Amino acid sequence: MNKKIKVLLLIIIITFTFLTGCNTNDQSLHTQNILRYNHGEAPNTLDPSLSLTVGSGTIILANYEGLTKFDENNTPVAGVAEKWDISPDKTKYTFHLREDAKWSDGKPVTAQDFYYSWKRALDPATNAEFSYLLYSIKNAEKYNINQAQDFPFEKVGITVLDNHTLEVELESPIPYFLQLTALPTFVPLRADLIAKYGDKWALSPESYIGNGPFKMTEWKKKDMLKLVPNEYYYNKDQVKLAGLEITFIPEESTMFAAFKAEELDVIDSVPLEEVAGLKKESSEFKVFPMIGTYYYSFNVQKPPFNNIKVRKAFNLAINRTDLVTKVRKTGIPASAFVSPGVSDAEPASDFREIGGSFLPTEAQPEKAKELLAEAGFPEGKDFPPVTLIYSAKNEHKMLAEAVLEMLKEHLGISNITLANQEGKVFMQNKLTGNFQISLSMWITDVIDPITFLEIYTTNNGNNDTQWSNGEYDQLIKKARFSSQEQERYNLLHQAEKILLDDAPIMPLFHFTENCMIKPYVKNLYKSPLGYTYFDKVNLTTTN
Repeated sequence: MNKKIKVLLLIIIITFTFLTGCNTNDQSLHTQNILRYNHGEAPNTLDPSLSLTVGSGTIILANYEGLTKFDENNTPVAGVAEKWDISPDKTKYTFHLREDAKWSDGKPVTAQDFYYSWKRALDPATNAEFSYLLYSIKNAEKYNINQAQDFPFEKVGITVLDNHTLEVELESPIPYFLQLTALPTFVPLRADLIAKYGDKWALSPESYIGNGPFKMTEWKKKDMLKLVPNEYYYNKDQVKLAGLEITFIPEESTMFAAFKAEELDVIDSVPLEEVAGLKKESSEFKVFPMIGTYYYSFNVQKPPFNNIKVRKAFNLAINRTDLVTKVRKTGIPASAFVSPGVSDAEPASDFREIGGSFLPTEAQPEKAKELLAEAGFPEGKDFPPVTLIYSAKNEHKMLAEAVLEMLKEHLGISNITLANQEGKVFMQNKLTGNFQISLSMWITDVIDPITFLEIYTTNNGNNDTQWSNGEYDQLIKKARFSSQEQERYNLLHQAEKILLDDAPIMPLFHFTENCMIKPYVKNLYKSPLGYTYFDKVNLTTTN
């Protein structure tokens, strides 16, 4: 691993806080201590069981809190559970809920609220794409895949001992289980509200009752969302903001203009053409490493990507270094799928460093042309029309145009069309496999390689490639339940090799997040898992 990558990985574990500054106009919101944050594209859903993106997860985790939560070092710490006991064999967790944990309407949070939420996520009728995150719990997978009615939930290892005690039994020791319980899928939910409002429960402040540091007061679906502190939050004294206004501006140029006009305090993306200048000239420009990968997915059931040689040719035709240095100007070229920053069996080791490289960071046009010719398309001749779909940001368009230019130069393919699709349409097409090649982004759920690799198991809700490999599935299953750390990581290395040898995906680079943050914004934490946390933010009026 080169020196630059190691420096970036060291940055990942640092707490990001920002000092200095003062706003120059529109002081009304600033002096009222209300943060103006641009989320980007409006979330498809704020239902914790159905959320698919870290963007919606950021909003969910402002409104809800799980048994655990992440601190500024991305370590799981006490959340609703003030403490827990772990059995000697590390397969049973007994969570003791704090008695002062309350919902934003003042009702107490109970162990039954977690039981209901987890059962709902596992119920096949809910169609929760992240239900597999609960598979570490004893019999959870059996309940989920056996259509529930054939396998009673009472056999799943989740037991309410009393109002403030939840017992969870695992299939085998899971070293990252306390990280999982901090994720949106694992937050508690109110059965009474979902029963009353049905599918519309997560659409309005009246029914969107959470237990986190903030609560929703207004939601104009595609425009903005307003939050205020939850007066019943057990740690309400920690919350310094008087309010949070979240806008939904997807275009980088528009949000950047709003930031410069003092209309926004934080934006999570900037126009790529501005990055080079901002890196040199602006103290408000911040680059945050993230543990994730930006890539394209091939639908292996649709021509021409049902041919493995075409998929491999595409992978070899891309100059990933140029994408990072000349187009995006931030990031790490991807030579595999699992991102740097994830440890291996030994805590001081790195999974990516030990696993090595599977893909070149520089293009290999001769080898790529050879594979394409073997697939029946010499010099790109007779290659069928292909559409590459992406969503929202101009950044995605610029990167796609660069990729298409490389495919034209190195393979002679010039009939690939770009299609910018509205967020809901884009997600629906990906989930149903209605595409040939698509933009994909994966930011890990927890800092463990399995959360990258398990998404490509057969029938996983996030496996939009339609790829299936029985050997791969078995390796992931064995790794999920292995009690031996070295064996578990060996299995995951084998699985990653199969994934990249079969090439249903085309990794491009590992993430960084390009942000603009006003200097008066203090204590904003940007997690390497992609979430933004507001519970400690304060706005100042002095440098």
